[in-house]
Amino acid sequence: MNDLRSSSMSIDLQAMARQVMLAQGFEPNFPPATQQQLAEISAHPPQLVASDKVRDLRGLLWSSIDNDTSKDLDQIEVAERLPNGDIKVMVGIADVDAFVGKDSAIDQHAAKETTSVYTGVAIFPMLPNELSTGASSLLPDVDRPAVVTEFVVNGSGALGASAVYRAIVRNKAQLTYSAVGAWLEGTGAAPPKVAASSDLQAQLKLQDEAAQALRKLRYANGALNIDTAETVPLLLNQQVTGVATVEKNRATELIEDFMIAANGVVARLLEKVSSLRRIVKTPEHWDGIVRLAAARGVKLPAQADSKALNDFLVQRKAADPDHFADLSLAVIKLIGPGEYVLERPGDPAQGHFGLAVQDYTHSTAPNRRFADVVTQRLIKSLLDGKPGPYSDDELAGIATNCTEKGDAARKVEREMSKRLAAVAMSHRVGETFDAIVTGVTPKGTFVRVMQPHIEGLLAQGAQGLHVGDKVRARLTRTDVQRGFIDFAKA
Repeated sequence: MNDLRSSSMSIDLQAMARQVMLAQGFEPNFPPATQQQLAEISAHPPQLVASDKVRDLRGLLWSSIDNDTSKDLDQIEVAERLPNGDIKVMVGIADVDAFVGKDSAIDQHAAKETTSVYTGVAIFPMLPNELSTGASSLLPDVDRPAVVTEFVVNGSGALGASAVYRAIVRNKAQLTYSAVGAWLEGTGAAPPKVAASSDLQAQLKLQDEAAQALRKLRYANGALNIDTAETVPLLLNQQVTGVATVEKNRATELIEDFMIAANGVVARLLEKVSSLRRIVKTPEHWDGIVRLAAARGVKLPAQADSKALNDFLVQRKAADPDHFADLSLAVIKLIGPGEYVLERPGDPAQGHFGLAVQDYTHSTAPNRRFADVVTQRLIKSLLDGKPGPYSDDELAGIATNCTEKGDAARKVEREMSKRLAAVAMSHRVGETFDAIVTGVTPKGTFVRVMQPHIEGLLAQGAQGLHVGDKVRARLTRTDVQRGFIDFAKA
């Protein structure tokens, strides 16, 4: 029976997500000692007292921009025009360490899980919701402890003076990517909170100006212009009713640019101590990227060159936008995944190929990534002039586990994405769609429907097709349990 309601109601998608989590080595349940620790945190919350080490910045016009449904708010931003025309940007990061002590029950669980996992139908948080979406989240209109990363951006996008310090902050406006992005791009009205405040309008436009300058310089230095459009399920009363494609906009770029800059500042601050780095190595499969470009009439250098690669990507995005998402995915696969590593003082910087930066760590999402909590503790010990809280061996072990669990989290999310797509398409069996061939492999020929962006196997009529060919594809079968979607050439 292909009725959507009966398909999605007969399968408990949240239970399925939990099973996929367990199969990938996660433990979704918090240990019993967590509740006792939460009670202690509630009874004795961190003291919010300004001092010579903790600045009181509650008076600034901080705001957050995140997904429409996000409650685990890790960062807030504010900017200031300096007399010489430069822009000072401050990024406030939730001080999770103020709530969660090293080696406590909650910390030990977070160290094992290392990341929150977002499956579309359920979130499996690294920290208990009482913290990640409550006490340690930078929710609006409440005072919170934070670690602030400050940096100056000049007109060309270069970074000037920077600083990292502790502060007390207060989020004045919780905003969303979709609404702010449309307003910044001139394709939508200002969201109500923005429309009601000329100061907030000016603040966001100043932030956007700084972010665009940062981005322009990063691209000039070889950062990759990749299309990472994301397909998300549409839910009604906990039932999947369809899927939608979420694409980058000016607001997502703003936050991305600020986070990259802030992480670079923190990485350089920690150069004199052992720390974690997030790296993407120079591609081992550069020859594959060269062949990919050659098939499209472009000759790339024999040696890996991120600037040349980005020039190719920009050209292809303009020339063939329909295929750009697939080209981006192919390039990402050939570059390879990121990983966490221990970096000791004096070690050569390994860098981040995709971002075209040499100094990079993860420090901006401590509510949902354990590496960021560790980095936060390293920052605070350095600011306080105390010995680092982790040995090199401990940091190396944390780096390995964070890399492995990050890979596992992506597998969970991919597995669930396929199952949710199968649910969303289950009532459309028999319909015909415009599609593009995205893969020809020993396992079969795969196509991506143009609208909605759903991929499946072309089980019939695949002979003679090549990657990039456009076809009409008729949906013949969905299998939610295995995440299968089958098409036949129409």
